[in-house]
Amino acid sequence: MTDDIHADRRRRAAARLRGADADGLVCFPSRNLQYLTGFDEEPGERHFLLAVPAASQNGVEPTLLVPALYETQVREETTVAAVRTWADGDDPVAAVRDLLADLALREARLLVDDTMWATFTQDLRAAAPNATWGLASEAIVDLRIRKDDAELAALREAGAAADATVGDLRDLGADAVGMTERELAGWIGDRLAARGGTGVSFEPIVGAGPNGAKPHHGHGDREIRPGEPVVLDFGTRVDGYPSDQTRTLVFDGIPPDAYERIHETVREAQTAAVDAVEPGVTAASVDRAAREVIEAAGYGDAFVHRTGHGVGLDVHEEPYIVAGNDLELEPGMVFSIEPGIYVDGRFGCRIEDLVAVTADGCERLNHTDRGWR
Repeated sequence: MTDDIHADRRRRAAARLRGADADGLVCFPSRNLQYLTGFDEEPGERHFLLAVPAASQNGVEPTLLVPALYETQVREETTVAAVRTWADGDDPVAAVRDLLADLALREARLLVDDTMWATFTQDLRAAAPNATWGLASEAIVDLRIRKDDAELAALREAGAAADATVGDLRDLGADAVGMTERELAGWIGDRLAARGGTGVSFEPIVGAGPNGAKPHHGHGDREIRPGEPVVLDFGTRVDGYPSDQTRTLVFDGIPPDAYERIHETVREAQTAAVDAVEPGVTAASVDRAAREVIEAAGYGDAFVHRTGHGVGLDVHEEPYIVAGNDLELEPGMVFSIEPGIYVDGRFGCRIEDLVAVTADGCERLNHTDRGWR
């Protein structure tokens, strides 16, 4: 990512605020702040805020208010020209009040990060008691939902690292039998790093046998056994952008009765949904394409979640591929397609790839075999 990208994003965010009937935007350490500045920081107890005034407010510019111990770091790692600091021992609420006053935002309509901690929203209210409030998503979602070329490049690279790790899992084969879910999850994390990723984009899901019937099982101490399907859902990050891929594998032995038919049904459902993706169709219609295949096979009640979710700096973000979402797809949108069937007490099956909407269809960001062997 170049610094100019983040400056352009701040300008576009400022321009969108008026359309959201807002005068300013306030972010704290979050994916929104990372999107607008390139600075990736976990939330902490100190006040660390980015204030973006609406574009029509001449003479004022986006400003960072940060603890003094961050000053050198944020000046080196962002192109935000206006940086204010407060020191331990100072009153941070007074610093926030002065910031909002100087940006003419104390009696404005302000959008705040959807994930901002309550302690900071309360301090903003104290600093601007006459302001009115909304959520940052009112202005930021429309920016983040369409990925630019740099974002797509990072997502492709993260997808390649996940693809390579799927290959490693297939090579592991029968050696996976006897490992615990937790051990295999750790092994996956190591392989993702070896394949060029940075950390895991979320805690890997390794659901063996009946645990696979719990869509968000995580992983535990159950040992993987011959013949049982194992749901494997994982990803890594490249330049802050994640991969998210699921394969359901049988590492050795003969799978349970009905498993092969269920796996083929899920694979057909995923293919149908991918084939449905193109600009102008709705998110709900993609969900319907997957669901119709599974319902026709008699497993509609066992498909218990949406077909997909957007992926960007957040692993789960807009657009959500779910019934009732009439959002029309546009080039640059990236999301998962991950139908599943879950047989309570026996096993689960899910297949997931990321796709990017193109001018005339979509590009798969994952390319490994989707079979179960």
